[in-house]
Amino acid sequence: MNIKERKKFGNVVLAPMAGFTSVGYRTFMKRFKVNFSYTEMVSDMGLIYKNEETISYLKTSKFDRPVGLQLFGHDAQNLVKAAKIALEINPNFDFIDINCACPVPKVTNTGAGSSLMKRPDLIYQIVKALKDEINLPISIKIRLGWDDNNLNFEQVISKACEAGVDFIAIHARTKKMGYAGKAHYEIISGLKEKCNAPLIVSGDIFSLDDAIKAIQITNADYVMVARGGVGHPWLIKQIYTYFRSGHRLKEPTLKQQKKWCLQLAKLLIKEKGEAKAIRCYRSIAPSFFSGFVNSKQIRVKLSSSINTLEDLKMILKTIPNH
Repeated sequence: MNIKERKKFGNVVLAPMAGFTSVGYRTFMKRFKVNFSYTEMVSDMGLIYKNEETISYLKTSKFDRPVGLQLFGHDAQNLVKAAKIALEINPNFDFIDINCACPVPKVTNTGAGSSLMKRPDLIYQIVKALKDEINLPISIKIRLGWDDNNLNFEQVISKACEAGVDFIAIHARTKKMGYAGKAHYEIISGLKEKCNAPLIVSGDIFSLDDAIKAIQITNADYVMVARGGVGHPWLIKQIYTYFRSGHRLKEPTLKQQKKWCLQLAKLLIKEKGEAKAIRCYRSIAPSFFSGFVNSKQIRVKLSSSINTLEDLKMILKTIPNH
């Protein structure tokens, strides 16, 4: 995958999200003009030890590509080994991404995720080792730094570029912020001019105006949509269309949201089986109806009263189309 050539397919990237961005979710979102996406975060040691659940994250389809494998770990050789194992199981990945951004303690306590922001030299070693051993583009996803007193994203970017990284995604928060507060795009104003690699910006993209602001401030090549796209797939199409033509698409109707809610459920059931998919869907389905009249009542029903696809269909039938 040549990320510079990919720009002709739009500037919206689907973020890697644990528990969300499985092959079914990526396939569903692709139809809304996602340019490329990532797997859920995959443990290097999980692959090395042949953990069945970890291996299940490696599924792709002909419909969700281009897609990158996102690995987390803290040892360069283990990450290379894991990447090779993954590519033996599924050779259809288009790039390898290293997670240097996850703020969750069970990840950072191992030295992985955003803990890597403390060690720019190690990020260099990881990227260099992968570039030497893996014949695919290598990317990293980073944060601003560990906390407000350690905003070292420019140093990390410099080291990664020195190692030959192919592109970089930056979430405009520190590790300490987690997912709270507001993304600090002002801190990375004009960052693209200081970054030799193609740049993707991430954080708080919940509307078209959010995407416009993020791109204007940073001059980034791409914008990454994460939580803002859950239940709101039309947001992807709105961003895509605006940056192509300057045209603002109207917000989707309740009828459209109902249709998409059911479509995604069916894809996830096909992927995971009904019982597992519906358990996951209790946290996804309510998002399709935020902002509509009586949305609270609808959301409560969807989060607590669906055990089967038929349950979902019955609840959707009770929702008026306006």
